[in-house]
Amino acid sequence: MPEIAEVQEIKDDYPTRREKEKIFDRCDPVVYEGFQGEIKHGLNKEALGSYEENGFMLFPSLFSKEEVAVFLEAFKDLIQSESLQTRDEYVTEPESGALRTIFSPHRFSAVFDRLSRDRRILDKVRQILGGDVYIHHSRINIKRGLEGKSFPWHSDFETWHAEDGFPRPRCLSACIMLTENTEFNGPLYLIRGSHKRFVSCAGQTPQNHFKESLKKQAYGSPSRAAIARLVDEGDLVGVYGPPGTLVLTEGNIMHGSPDNISPRARTNTFFVFNSVHNLPAPKPFGAGRFRPPFLSNRDYSPLEAVASERI
Repeated sequence: MPEIAEVQEIKDDYPTRREKEKIFDRCDPVVYEGFQGEIKHGLNKEALGSYEENGFMLFPSLFSKEEVAVFLEAFKDLIQSESLQTRDEYVTEPESGALRTIFSPHRFSAVFDRLSRDRRILDKVRQILGGDVYIHHSRINIKRGLEGKSFPWHSDFETWHAEDGFPRPRCLSACIMLTENTEFNGPLYLIRGSHKRFVSCAGQTPQNHFKESLKKQAYGSPSRAAIARLVDEGDLVGVYGPPGTLVLTEGNIMHGSPDNISPRARTNTFFVFNSVHNLPAPKPFGAGRFRPPFLSNRDYSPLEAVASERI
């Protein structure tokens, strides 16, 4: 298993959680070269160029209805697990107390473990990040009809850098829609091209910030002026699709989501992949200590892809 970087100091090219907010250009590639393994479900040159330019990519109905039914049944088993309900991985809504997120489904479910290593996902991820990857964390997010709450604009990499020690944005998220995502049920919103800029957020990270940020993020959120500037440079995109749709989002892209104002729930599962060449520094860049393992995995073993055959 790869080990955390042994050097005592790593240059911080993305300083954040300082006194004043700043916006500057990223200094790393978006698409990397170097993966030597088999790529059966990879991306062509045009697709890679689109991801590099926009910071995201959709694959509608990549997983069949029958496969999604299997995922939903496994999700139901997790919800009904009494032992899981007592763990930190089980996160509720700040007001209603209803289930909001289940973290680490790949650890509690063989179905989600296999899904995390499915070639239809992993081939694309390793091609983009230029080599082997591990799961930084995984989760299933639920937005209940007429109840699911919004999440403010943020860059995941800003948090992963500040609180988890990622040196660089050589990472991405893979989202699989388990239910239809529409413009009404609290979908993901992105700022196209914002992954090319880094917003250094103001404010010092409080101790155990993760306990509050999982429900409502107060630190690591850009100002209104910063969001307006990024939108002026790019544009807003709503991410919609049928169940089984795969969405790849670059780790530094600015995103958020609104309340679910429809009567229909929105449920998605996410796998965060980090390159084995981007292991965490010995300490976080913008916090006193690392977040717990269910948010910042300490097992950096490269994932082994499994065959993917549509049901």
